[in-house]
Amino acid sequence: MRTTSSLRGRRTTLAAVAGLATCAALVTGCSSSSNSDNKGGDTKDKGNAQITLRIGTFGDFGYDDKTGAKLYAEYTKLHPNIKIVQDNNTDGGKYWDALKLHLASGNGVDDIQAIEVGYIAEATGKLYDKFVDLSKAPGVDSSAWVDYKWKQATTAGGQTIGLGTDVGPMAICYRSDLFKAAGLPTDRDEVAKLWEGDWNKYLAAGETFMKKAPAGTKWVDSSGGIFNAVVSSQPEQYSNAQGELVFKDSPGVKLAWDTAVKAISKGLSTGFQQFDDGGNWAAGFKNGKFATISCPSWMTGIISSNAGETGKGKWDIAKAPVSANWGGAFLAVPKAGKNQEEAIKLAAWLTAPEQQAKVFAKFGNIPSTKAGLDSPEVQNTTQEYFNNAPTGKIYADIAKSVTPAPIGPWDGQVKDAITKNGLLDIEQNHTDPVKAWNNVVKYVADKTDN
Repeated sequence: MRTTSSLRGRRTTLAAVAGLATCAALVTGCSSSSNSDNKGGDTKDKGNAQITLRIGTFGDFGYDDKTGAKLYAEYTKLHPNIKIVQDNNTDGGKYWDALKLHLASGNGVDDIQAIEVGYIAEATGKLYDKFVDLSKAPGVDSSAWVDYKWKQATTAGGQTIGLGTDVGPMAICYRSDLFKAAGLPTDRDEVAKLWEGDWNKYLAAGETFMKKAPAGTKWVDSSGGIFNAVVSSQPEQYSNAQGELVFKDSPGVKLAWDTAVKAISKGLSTGFQQFDDGGNWAAGFKNGKFATISCPSWMTGIISSNAGETGKGKWDIAKAPVSANWGGAFLAVPKAGKNQEEAIKLAAWLTAPEQQAKVFAKFGNIPSTKAGLDSPEVQNTTQEYFNNAPTGKIYADIAKSVTPAPIGPWDGQVKDAITKNGLLDIEQNHTDPVKAWNNVVKYVADKTDN
């Protein structure tokens, strides 16, 4: 997702940060499943007895047997005594809030829990002792992952609490038919030249588009999406190298905020919230409500799922104005789980290069392993849905060129506050941008003691 913004929605089909209050009042109601306690399967006899492994995810990870790479079916065929149940919450923020409550109580955790990159510093910080150290798990080799991915899930004491699933190298996905109708070029290389090197050029192209845009169509899916895309391309985001929250004075956050606010003021955005509970954003894909979307690799699966057959061949992919990484996730094994040994095996298998390549070929989530990125399955992949775009090479090249910004324990919460509170307040309630920003700062201070 993944994922999800903290959205993975990734990968995340990645709702408001107020969800924490809801979850606190009703812990199980916001979990990824209705099962409240001891979700792991029967462990009385682990010989040949049936074992149910529950995996908690947010958004779309591409593992499932319906729309994904059918990895669950493949694994259970290899291990007939294993049954896999996926507990999914489409909203990454609500998922994380609920998971923290379950970890605190020691009840209700799944055997495997996904963690979005925006929350991984919190997990490796004050929550590290809630997870199994996977650094020496059978079949796990730290050198298999791109260096920054392994480090992100490793504590100061050297414990690795999560195995990387994917990374989020970002491009721009666009509707070539809508571009043509508005008189813009449709070839992906020519499209990339419209905004090469500058997010302001991207907005300028949007203004040109809007002059001849088909009725009811906007340039971009959401102001929050623009914010996430721009901030993800910056060397400093929410936290500094010491993990201290610096978002109020961060040049990267300021650029992203100003760019998103400008998009709103120019009427380029739909006003949707990405991954909203009401489904308006998802419906917008099928209804042609927007022409572009900032597009990490995991977003391609979400586009094809939401747009369906009506969008096939209409979407294409071009390079983003600036290289960036938005999203990515990890699989962790909680110590409170009932099937740790089998859960570790499944997590290691799902995140191995071979499986990561299968997920990419089917669903678009780019591998976080070196062998996965270099595999023929990735390098030679084209996606018919996206006008046969060479997505493997596009995204793998970006993934190798990205230098991620430092991550702090509050990054995910700050990101949600900005995109789901601040920007939506401007867009939907016409709040003055200065007031909206001050509200964000106050909200973050109340929630994080910063």
